[in-house]
Amino acid sequence: MTNFIQQEIDNDLKAGKYVNGIVTRFPPEPNGYLHIGHAKSVCLNFGLANFNNGVCNLRFDDTNPTKEDVEYVDSIQEDIKWLGFDWGDRKFFASDYFSKLYDYAVELTRRGLAYVDDLSAEEIKAYRGTLTEPGKESPCRNRSVEENLNLFARMKAGEFADGEKVLRAKIDMASPNINMRDPVIYRITRTTHHHTGDEWLIYPMYDFAHPLEDAIEGITHSVCTLEFEDHRPFYDWLLDSLGFDVNSRPRQIEFARLDLTNTITSKRKLRQLVEEKHVRGWDDPRMPTLSGMRRRGFTPAAIRDFCERIGVAKSNSLVDVAMLEHCVREDLNKNADRVMAVLNPLKVVLTNVTGTEYLYAENHPSRSASRYVPFTREIFIERDDFMEEAPKKFFRLKPGGEVRLKYAYIIKCNEVVKDAAGNVIELHCTIDPTSKQGGETANRKIKGTIHWVSAEHALKAEVRLYDYLLTTDERGNLPEDFIGALNPNSLIVVENALIEPSVRWTAAGTHYQFLRLGYFVVDKDTTPEHLVFNRVVGLKDSWAKVRD
Repeated sequence: MTNFIQQEIDNDLKAGKYVNGIVTRFPPEPNGYLHIGHAKSVCLNFGLANFNNGVCNLRFDDTNPTKEDVEYVDSIQEDIKWLGFDWGDRKFFASDYFSKLYDYAVELTRRGLAYVDDLSAEEIKAYRGTLTEPGKESPCRNRSVEENLNLFARMKAGEFADGEKVLRAKIDMASPNINMRDPVIYRITRTTHHHTGDEWLIYPMYDFAHPLEDAIEGITHSVCTLEFEDHRPFYDWLLDSLGFDVNSRPRQIEFARLDLTNTITSKRKLRQLVEEKHVRGWDDPRMPTLSGMRRRGFTPAAIRDFCERIGVAKSNSLVDVAMLEHCVREDLNKNADRVMAVLNPLKVVLTNVTGTEYLYAENHPSRSASRYVPFTREIFIERDDFMEEAPKKFFRLKPGGEVRLKYAYIIKCNEVVKDAAGNVIELHCTIDPTSKQGGETANRKIKGTIHWVSAEHALKAEVRLYDYLLTTDERGNLPEDFIGALNPNSLIVVENALIEPSVRWTAAGTHYQFLRLGYFVVDKDTTPEHLVFNRVVGLKDSWAKVRD
């Protein structure tokens, strides 16, 4: 593994730090489902630990009970395991440390480094100042240590209303870094916590809890995204103020978050999509959540490959979602069996065919496994594979023209049947019985080959065709009104697709390449009576062309 974070780890080890080994952590807040951006962090933190023969903790930073739920705790664990990582017995909760965190806050207060403030949230914001103007001290800032200790204990005991008082760190209201202008470190909120119930009435703020959780767990390298870079001075101030040894305490290192074209990675916005029912839930296959991608048919191997390819950078950039699709396509190309499916059927009657013939078909070009597909007098082809008035370079079926049926014969179109409105509803064709694919006399060359299914044996299925949930400008940027950028064609449902019978008993999560159409996965809505497939990605690979 080579990246700037690993280089920092190497330098620390050479300097004699962290003699007990490397410990990283993945610290999700259980207030939503993990998305593709989190996948980068999961792969990085577990990857650094594995590379350095260390360990990686899973820690739920559950310091805000107003937005958290056990549903999210469960989904996060499922997603991490699906990606292929295991935390063993190293699962922790910030709420496990609430008593210790409270004691640390008391210690800061005792040292004169924290105080209880009566200002409202709006007043604190107004007193904070701006990027160009210093903040203003609260009238409560110079309370005595004794008074602050008393008030903080009474906050814990529930003597004050929600929002009536807060505990703030006492640092520097004139600091050029707004995060150092006496940040709030504890607030009152009477909310039942998913893990501790009603035990606590005060809760630590994330910026206060996070470095102390890292220190308690013996984390060596606390890897965060770039938005936490301005918070690092407070991270270090807090550990300095409480006397943690600089040679063994955690270091915060920031890296660039993952931003993808056509993709939202804001939990707040993703929650809005779910709550306003713009999507069918957190696992809607159009969502960038890992549960959505799993249901869409993206594979964990492809996501890990993608995270490795994009690397770890110090500055933010926008990654083309086509690169992710390329990784998915590469994985499925190696692992998905091939079958034939017709999404927009046109009936073809083969007038010189009788009975049923079972034709040999390969499941995958690089594997020996095979199957037999039924070939009958009546078949269906894709409507787009026939054109009545075809241009010169149209190498599929046309009146008087020939085309090869995959695994089968060359057929010739002899008659076009139309309805009263002039729409083509049926083709009458004949096969060349000497042209059987793989047969000893199949020596005729022909340019076009199309897929098909037997009318008698084909299975009906619902096929869901997914596209990008959001439309962007030519630079890949989303507008401020992201709801207005929702793609009305992000889901197209084909209700009467026809698929060869070999897929009848396949389980949800099974991948296939529908020949000439793309990669598909069996959806969890599938029942023995009702097959449902999701399109994972198409066959066209725009990223491969860019790369080459």
